Amino acid sequence: MLEIVFLIPFITGSAAFFLPAKIGRRLLVLTGSVHLILSIIVWAGRLPPLYPDYFAVTPEGLLSLLVISLLFFLISIYTIAYLKASDIRAENIFTGSMLLFLSTMTMVTLSDHIMVMWIAIEATTLASAPLIYTHRSAASLEATWKYVLICSVGIAMALLGSVLVTVAMDVGRVDAPISFSAMTGVARKMDPVWLKAGFVFILVGYGTKMGLAPMHTWLPDAHSEAPSPASALLSGVLLNCAYLGIFKTNKVMHAAGLADFSGPILIVFGLVSIMAAATFILKQTEYKRMLAYSSIENMGIIAFGTGIGGLGAYGAMICLIHHSLIKSSLFLTSGNILLGFGSRFIARTGNLAGRMPKTFVAFFGGFAGISGFPPFGIFIGELLIIIGAFRTGNHVGAAFFILSLCVIFAGFANNIMKISFDTSDATIRIREEASLVWPQYALLLTSLVLCFWMPDTLYQTIIHAVNAIGGGF
Repeated sequence: MLEIVFLIPFITGSAAFFLPAKIGRRLLVLTGSVHLILSIIVWAGRLPPLYPDYFAVTPEGLLSLLVISLLFFLISIYTIAYLKASDIRAENIFTGSMLLFLSTMTMVTLSDHIMVMWIAIEATTLASAPLIYTHRSAASLEATWKYVLICSVGIAMALLGSVLVTVAMDVGRVDAPISFSAMTGVARKMDPVWLKAGFVFILVGYGTKMGLAPMHTWLPDAHSEAPSPASALLSGVLLNCAYLGIFKTNKVMHAAGLADFSGPILIVFGLVSIMAAATFILKQTEYKRMLAYSSIENMGIIAFGTGIGGLGAYGAMICLIHHSLIKSSLFLTSGNILLGFGSRFIARTGNLAGRMPKTFVAFFGGFAGISGFPPFGIFIGELLIIIGAFRTGNHVGAAFFILSLCVIFAGFANNIMKISFDTSDATIRIREEASLVWPQYALLLTSLVLCFWMPDTLYQTIIHAVNAIGGGF
C-alpha cells in the first residue's frame, strides 16, 4: 500500500527516541535507503493507495517525493559524519525528529484530501521544531518559538482557506469528495467568490511556511540556528511541501477559470519575496542566514513563474527541483565551514580554497549553481520564466525580476569571495573526510546531469504537473 512510504519512517523515528545514539545513526541511513527504494517503486506505479480518497500519486507530488527521498538519503550519510564531528546533546531526539520529519514531508507529497494535506503540513512543523532547538541556546530557543508561532498562525489561515474551499463546494451544490483531484474536475460548479477567498487564505497560510515575504521572518533565524543537516531539509524540502499546497489549490483555480485572479497574486508575492531577499542579502554577516535569504529568493522565483503560467510554470518546476538539490548541497557545505572555523560569521572565515579545498569546490560549485550560472538548472529555469513573462506581457514584472537577481548575485558573490579567498589565520578544527564532502558532490552532479540528460518519464511527469496550470512548451 502507498501509505507504507510514510509509515516506515514514522515507526523508525518513534523508535529512535529510545535507542542508543549509534543505533539511531544507522537507523537514519537504513530508513533513508528503504525510503528511496519505496519511492522508486511508487514511481513505477506499483504501490496503490489503501485509502484513495485521502492519498494519491499526483505528478507534482511524485516529483517532490523523489526529491525528498534522494535528498534525505544523501543527507543521512552526511549526518553520520557530522554527528561524529560535532557536539550535539540528546542525539536520539535529533535522529528521531529527522525521521519523523521525513515521514510528515512524505505524507504531504502523497496527500490528495485538502484536510489531510493541512494535517500533514502542520505535522511537519511539530516534527521539525526540535531540530531547530538542537543546540539548546537562547538564540535557538528564540528561533524555535518564532518558527512555531509564525508558522502556526499561517497554518491556521490555511485551515480557514481550506474550509472556505469546501464552502465553495456547498454553495455551488457540488457533490464530490473533498480531494484536489475531485475538485479539479468539478471546479466550474464551485462558487467563485468563496473559492477566491479560500485561495487567498491558503496562499498566505502556506506561503508563510514556504517563506514568501512578508511572512518569511521565521526562516532566517530557523535556518541559521538548526544544525546543517536539518537546515538542508528545511530549505531543500520543507519549503517545497508548503508550495505543494499552494500549487494544488492553484490547479483548482485554473480549472474553475479563475487563473486571472490567482496568477497576478502569485506574481506579486513572488516579486516581493525576491526584492526582500535582495534587500537583506547585501548586509548579511552570517553565511547560513545568507543562504536562508537565498531560499526566500528562490521561493519567490518559483511563485513568480507559477503565476506567469505557460513557459514560466515549466521554468518554476525546473527551479523547484534544482533549488532543492543545490541549496541542500550548500547547507551541508556550510556545516563543514562551521565545523572547520567554529563560527557562523563571514568575517571569522577566509581562505577556504586553501584551508579546506574539497569543501571549497562544493561551496563554490553550489554558489555558481544557485546564482543561475549555466549549465546549472537554475539558469534554465530562470531563463524560461523570463521568456514566459515577456510572452505574457509582464514586462514590468520581468524588469524587477532581472534587476533583483542582479542585486542578489552582487551581494552573494561579495560574501562568497570573502569566505573563499580572504586571508585568515584561523585554525581548522576538522579533517575533510569523504562522507563530509561527497554527498554535496553527488547533489551538484545530479543537478548537472539533469541539465544535459533528463529521463523521458521525469520530463513527462513535469509536463503533466504544469499542464493543469497552463504550463509547458
